[in-house]
Amino acid sequence: MEKATNAPAAASEHRLGKFFFKYRNQLLPVVLLGLAFGTPPSRFRGDVRLDFWLDLAGIALALVGQAIRVATIGLQYIVRGGKNKQVYAKSLVVGGVFAHCRNPLYLGNGLGLVGMLIVHNGVWMYAIGIPFILIAYGSIIAEEERYLRGRFGAEYEEYCRRVPRLAIRLAGLWKTLRSAHFQWKRVLRKEYGTTFACASVFLAMLAWERVRLEGLEASREQIAWLAATWVAIFAGYLTIRVLKKRHVLLDEIHLDETAVEASPAMKRA
Repeated sequence: MEKATNAPAAASEHRLGKFFFKYRNQLLPVVLLGLAFGTPPSRFRGDVRLDFWLDLAGIALALVGQAIRVATIGLQYIVRGGKNKQVYAKSLVVGGVFAHCRNPLYLGNGLGLVGMLIVHNGVWMYAIGIPFILIAYGSIIAEEERYLRGRFGAEYEEYCRRVPRLAIRLAGLWKTLRSAHFQWKRVLRKEYGTTFACASVFLAMLAWERVRLEGLEASREQIAWLAATWVAIFAGYLTIRVLKKRHVLLDEIHLDETAVEASPAMKRA
């Protein structure tokens, strides 16, 4: 009876997970960027100095998230995006950072998004953004786990017993980081676009916040500094893109560039 009662809920969760997995690259930017630039930002307690430190906290959180992504990609290859926009895994990846967290890329993404919410600090950003992020990533992770249990069975169950879903198991982490050969070229090749896009969003949000809260005239100098920072980042983006197109960034174990990612076994998001 209990299984029959839970069946509709499980089917709904399955459909929701497939939906968010398929359209996450469109839905997440549209919703969160719409909130970031379509709703008013708020100054923390109305204090300029406190708001400055809050912005730094949000940026620091996003940098931690990006560092987790970099460590994950550099230590263990991951296949991106599933297969035909469906969850798919050719093998179960349990090495590198995946030996300490089953979803390190989703963890990194989540920290970056929370950092984005903190920088904005608007009521609607929190009220809509937090539930949306939790539902989207929660349903995606649940769908990936359902798939991996069905495909890898006892091997995946044992992996789940050893490794937490989103927390990072610190035991042995330093040994893992030191023992593996870090693939910097692979990180640059695969992560430069994401890093540039995230940095651009944060800089644009800071500029938007200054204009909304202080006015255009009072914000010109700050906006000029933000624009100069963006130009420097853009130059780095173009440099890496050219190097990638010229096949300079192929790592020692070069894998198919057309491969797509999924989860603990294929990963990304």
